[in-house]
Amino acid sequence: MRQPLRWPWLDFDVDDVLTPAIAVRVDVTETKAEVPEHWHRKGQLVFALGGGVTCRVPSGLWMVPPHCGVWVPSKMEHSNIATANARIFFVYIEPGAAELPDRCCTLSISPLLRELIIELSDCAPDEPRGDRLAGMLLAELPLMPVQQLHLPISAEPRLRRIAEALADDPADRSTLAEWANRVALSESSLARLVVKETGLSFGHWRQQLHLIVAIRELASGASVQQVSGDLGYGSVTAFITMFKKALGMPPARYLSSVAQNGGSAFVA
Repeated sequence: MRQPLRWPWLDFDVDDVLTPAIAVRVDVTETKAEVPEHWHRKGQLVFALGGGVTCRVPSGLWMVPPHCGVWVPSKMEHSNIATANARIFFVYIEPGAAELPDRCCTLSISPLLRELIIELSDCAPDEPRGDRLAGMLLAELPLMPVQQLHLPISAEPRLRRIAEALADDPADRSTLAEWANRVALSESSLARLVVKETGLSFGHWRQQLHLIVAIRELASGASVQQVSGDLGYGSVTAFITMFKKALGMPPARYLSSVAQNGGSAFVA
């Protein structure tokens, strides 16, 4: 069951606050939580200190594992889904306040930037100390490496239908031919459509979704055995092999490296 994410105070509109950067901490309860699709004038960095968050934007799904952040530019429609017991920080940045990408992307978060975000979230928007912290944050954030762990999707209705169905049930092992039949296309036409819209083959596209779901669930405390089963793998070994081939290391080592290196374990 999903619950809406709650702000730490009522009647709060981030666009009414004119300071260059503000940070808001949100602690999720024992159930999954969701922010419905919306947009705001400020750009937004979604940072997870614990648990995981998945951001959905018009062009794809972006995973926010611990110690990494997803940058959502100003006025881009998006929604966020957090795992149970996640500890999340939303950093809202005035347009033009920092040299940040004009596209959605995953950013590594250094230990220094992590502490700046945490400290800024404890400051009121009009507190002088908050201005100093915001200045340091805005100088540090553009230096963070851009990482690539997302699922490209598009507005094409048939492909979006498949993406949403797989996101809801990632264990679905239907073949390309079976998906083609569901969306009234030939197998070859669907294969060409996936490549055209995402740049990936259907098999690699679905694997990317599995990686996103796997990291999200592992970050929230699920075991490798549980995740491999939830993704429909016949054995834990098969899941670990897929994970290691895609990301260069097995799941436990990967998450440990992310936590120690501020997200720099990510590969394209």
